[in-house]
Amino acid sequence: MKCFHFSNGERREDEDAPVSKVSRVSWARSLSVASSSLDTRRSELDSDSYCYSSRDLSDSVGLFELPSQRRANDLRVFGFSELKSATRGFSRGLLIGEGGFGCVYRGVVKVPSDHDSSSKMDVAIKQLNRHGFQGHREWINEVNFLGVVKHPNLVKLVGYCAEDDERGIQRLLVYELMHNKSLEDHLLARVLPITLPWLTRLKIAQDAARGLAYLHEEMDFQLIFRDFKASNVLLDDDFNAKLSDFGLARQGPPEGLGHVSTSVVGTVGYAAPEYVQTGRLTAKSDVWSFGVVMYELITGRRAVERNLPRGEQKLLGWVKPFVSDSKKFHLIVDPRLEGQYCIKSAQKLAALANKCLAKQPKSRPKMSEAVEILGSIISETSSQDEGATEPAPEAEEVKEEATEETGAEPTKLRETVAGKKFST
Repeated sequence: MKCFHFSNGERREDEDAPVSKVSRVSWARSLSVASSSLDTRRSELDSDSYCYSSRDLSDSVGLFELPSQRRANDLRVFGFSELKSATRGFSRGLLIGEGGFGCVYRGVVKVPSDHDSSSKMDVAIKQLNRHGFQGHREWINEVNFLGVVKHPNLVKLVGYCAEDDERGIQRLLVYELMHNKSLEDHLLARVLPITLPWLTRLKIAQDAARGLAYLHEEMDFQLIFRDFKASNVLLDDDFNAKLSDFGLARQGPPEGLGHVSTSVVGTVGYAAPEYVQTGRLTAKSDVWSFGVVMYELITGRRAVERNLPRGEQKLLGWVKPFVSDSKKFHLIVDPRLEGQYCIKSAQKLAALANKCLAKQPKSRPKMSEAVEILGSIISETSSQDEGATEPAPEAEEVKEEATEETGAEPTKLRETVAGKKFST
């Protein structure tokens, strides 16, 4: 029985590998690479441990049969020498992520197209280490699932490599390169200077919802993502969002069954409570995780943050009293937005998040319903007058109330009011 940490923002196994630069963290996390902790949260979460059982080993049995059963995959099989050349011999200068499962390098490969047999493509090349069965199992999942799923909001797996050499089996995966890194980098890690505008956040939410809706409802078999979080949402040049990291993805239950029984894997703070407690996995488990990320988009805070005061460490518990009070709601909105957002759309996004976080899984919406709701919120937000408007009537009351509660002058966050200018 193999034990691992069900940890906050960190991968499940071999967590002792160093990460040399903060900017490399997102690729290490989002492409199934175990990232070591740059903070002390990991040691505080050691009690959150779950174990692999024989059930989980069977999750990957027969996965190589999936493409032929469903749809022929068009993944390119790369030679090891070609990928070694594309990364200049796996140069440290091209390293964009590293961890217990291996390293991720930036590279350029030739990808034949209809018009040009030698067109080049920027890619992210993940080289798995040659030790550890868990990494191999996730590699199999990635090849099989990403080999048959095709959607604009899913990261593209270009190909893979599996070759024997004098040092053993070389296992590599080749993905399209997402130049704007991950949602986590922009929203939570704060390693990038750019603050995501409010409308961009809404569009990222809708893109992610479309990706999950495709996996849950639009294929001839259901796929449960099982590890939806900000670090697994990658952003392209235009900030279109794509889901990445299918290492923990699981086929949904057969027709007639309501759930899949499996070992509990994922990330603390994002996994649905009924899944953690019983191991019963459904698509509604992903919906719960989506709700958590919606609150991260609103607040700019992590689902679990051990560096905050005890009462604020768990995001869902912290936002609860503010969400139920419309006059205090603005106090939880990401202060980096500096008031440049539509308060009504933020409240509607929170209302959607609450539906996704319903205690009873059957009460949670389908992801296709979430896509429609987000589309409505985006349309209303886009049509807002972007010029300066008069403050809402309750604005002064909100400021005065905040001042009385804290005994200090209201901060810029507390000056955010319903009528403040919105811009994208």
